[in-house]
Amino acid sequence: MTIVKKISLILSLLALAGCSTVYYETMEQFGVHKRDILVDRVEEARDSQEAAKQQFSSALEQFTTLLNFDGGDLQAAYNSLNGEFEESESRAEVVSDRIRAVENVSADLFNEWEDELELYTNQSLRNSSAATLRQTRVRYEQLLASMHAAESKMAPVVNAFRDQVLFLKHNLNSRAIASLRSELATIEGDISALIVDMENSISESNRFLTELALI
Repeated sequence: MTIVKKISLILSLLALAGCSTVYYETMEQFGVHKRDILVDRVEEARDSQEAAKQQFSSALEQFTTLLNFDGGDLQAAYNSLNGEFEESESRAEVVSDRIRAVENVSADLFNEWEDELELYTNQSLRNSSAATLRQTRVRYEQLLASMHAAESKMAPVVNAFRDQVLFLKHNLNSRAIASLRSELATIEGDISALIVDMENSISESNRFLTELALI
């Protein structure tokens, strides 16, 4: 765990309580500024998407296994699917939380950056900083768009899995399983599209972090 993560964990209650000013001031006493926090949160959002991507793939695999059920412990197979669904739902919530965290600190960082442009006495340096701010905002908006694109595809997938799990919960028999096979292609397509968007968002996160490090 990095120093940023350790300190952020200790002070997270301040941020949750809405004491963002106190949170940032305390972090700065440790030499951790809003830019460092943004980097940390983008990394966390990226990692949460990678984990969610793997989880949705695992859930699809379990759903496929259940639909191809051919003897054995049907209740155990259902329990495995339900566990995969619950973990997928949890991973989706974490992704959304991480994106909100990125949005919060980025807004504060850009506002601070904008305000501090007025403190320059050297016009050339001010113009250079303003140009960098504009460039960073453009790249950030691209990053955020990719995150939201992936996020928007999670809810339909989670809802579809919930429907299958609820249906099987009260209709756990071979006939019910057979009736769900027609849903497999749709779910496969939705998850494939979700994974593509997640991979794009992960790549955008890496590009943003690389470019931010060069500023």
